[in-house]
Amino acid sequence: MDFQLTDEQRELQGIARRFARSELPALARKLEETDEPLPLTMRKRFAEMGFLGINLPEVFGGMGLGHLEALLVLEQFAMISPAVAWPVFESATGPVRTLHHYGSESLKQRFIPAVVRGEKVLAVSMSEPAAGTALTDLMTSGRFEGNEIVLNGQKRWCSGAGHSDAYIVYCRLSDAPGAKAIGAVIVEKERNGVSFGRPERLMGFRGIPSADIFFDGVRVPRDNLIVPAGNFSKLMSAFGLERCGNATMSLGIAAAALEDAIAYAQERRQFGKSIVDFQAVQLKIADMAMRVEAARLLIYRAAANAAQGLPSVIESSIAKCFANEMVRDVAINGMQIMGGYGYSREYPMEQRVRDSFAWGIAGGTTDVQKTNITAALIGRRFNQRS
Repeated sequence: MDFQLTDEQRELQGIARRFARSELPALARKLEETDEPLPLTMRKRFAEMGFLGINLPEVFGGMGLGHLEALLVLEQFAMISPAVAWPVFESATGPVRTLHHYGSESLKQRFIPAVVRGEKVLAVSMSEPAAGTALTDLMTSGRFEGNEIVLNGQKRWCSGAGHSDAYIVYCRLSDAPGAKAIGAVIVEKERNGVSFGRPERLMGFRGIPSADIFFDGVRVPRDNLIVPAGNFSKLMSAFGLERCGNATMSLGIAAAALEDAIAYAQERRQFGKSIVDFQAVQLKIADMAMRVEAARLLIYRAAANAAQGLPSVIESSIAKCFANEMVRDVAINGMQIMGGYGYSREYPMEQRVRDSFAWGIAGGTTDVQKTNITAALIGRRFNQRS
């Protein structure tokens, strides 16, 4: 068991770190103020550097590396802000990976190379007004008519809504009960009958558009089907990698908060000495560092054990849940160390605190992760309905 990164992994990590720190901080602050997504020009820069295809096969224009390499890059971008890291998250761990694992070859060829080139953005559309954690309660439907699928319904909390070019829409594709009817279809933004609600105003997560999506008799080719009805478990298995991406976003925020707190504690002087010389500050920094390192190891384990496949439910859930809870504590401690400066919007710490709370809600709440963990340990799923 080797806990050291390879020379190639360290080189990739260094490239991502230098790029993120030299080109993204000012842009990240602008996106935070305007709540606008990453501009196309910068997304194309990501593509030129290979950041949008790290763990995607070379046949689609990717680098063909492993999930761990993708997460190493994602962490460096997330240390700047979730908004600038979002395209890497979506391509390396999000809906693009679902398409890669389960889509037809023609469907993959239509979308994945364009994502890798920075020309298209793909988002996932799952939750509904009455179906969040209880996802099998969703009502959006897809009806087969000849060579087309006709969709009707409403989605909520779709990150990328209105901005992304296409959406992986979870929907009911048969009359079977519960999960047996659920599959997934790709719907392009420009299809007739697709419309969007007003942009959500969120506590954090700024620069990552979120809104309702409405499907009113939307027709897509049958070839847009990714997963047919009866394969809900496949869709959920793809979330093992998304959980690792979510955990890495938490890790990046926490690692940046720790870095800022350490720098500030050495610069700030009170009572004639740097505040890092006070034991109370030392204990906070040590606690922050322990939690960051523990989260990093849990994420790395899940990714390394998956190799090119999908991380296990238990390892990805443990990594996500721990990282989601860790980042909140670390960011708040960072704010406390910085005092008034940590609370000021002139400095990034207050944004890190706001952003830290998003990840334990998105992609499955921390409580759901804990039920997943227990179910995996016991060897059976728990019926939450009875």
